[in-house]
Amino acid sequence: RMAELRTMAQDITKNSGDIENYSKEFVELQSQLSQIRHEKFNGISLFAIQSSNDSAIDGTSASQLSMSSGSYVDSSGNTVTFHKYGRELKTHPSGTSANGSISLNVVNLQFVLSIGSLVLNTSASGNLGGLGTTFDATAHTQVGDSALITNILDVSVSHLTEAIERLADVRAENGAEQNRIMNSIELLQANVTNLEAAHGRIMDADIALESTRFARQNVLVQASASMTAQANQLTNIALALLQ
Repeated sequence: RMAELRTMAQDITKNSGDIENYSKEFVELQSQLSQIRHEKFNGISLFAIQSSNDSAIDGTSASQLSMSSGSYVDSSGNTVTFHKYGRELKTHPSGTSANGSISLNVVNLQFVLSIGSLVLNTSASGNLGGLGTTFDATAHTQVGDSALITNILDVSVSHLTEAIERLADVRAENGAEQNRIMNSIELLQANVTNLEAAHGRIMDADIALESTRFARQNVLVQASASMTAQANQLTNIALALLQ
């Protein structure tokens, strides 16, 4: 809708009053986006607003911080490539295996829908020696102040189009993660079904064993009763012979 408003405001047949009316709705839509990024579920923020903690890499221990799919140019002209929608942090004691790696995937809605700026502060120091290398790096990101744009003509259509494309990328990534979670749920449900079936077979085996024992005891009781009846008949036969 914001891109549509910007396109309509660019129409040469629109006067200043029309543009002002478009700008009013444009401001309200910006306020709504700003409100969405503060939404929480069970007390947990759904979107990362900013990171005030430093993410550090210490060259003396095995660790890796990887960022891709973006770029940042500092004041010295150095370019840093980073991921627009996530970051991965990998660490391992030996530095030879990726097992046990930690993966952090943080979607920042304000950046995805931002038509303003993203500030990346970095500081690094390192040295290269003959016997080994050490390199320490610290970086943290902070979302810049997103003041509302009151005049719709102050923003380019390309900026809005880029925000829409970023949103589509994030939705695709989120959909892929949801599909993976659904597959995991189906696998867990299948495991539960298999465990219940195995438990049922075990319980059926126990019932069969108890049924066999019951039948054995029943046969013994009936045999004892038959032996007692036969013993009583022998006494009656002896009395009949004496008579």
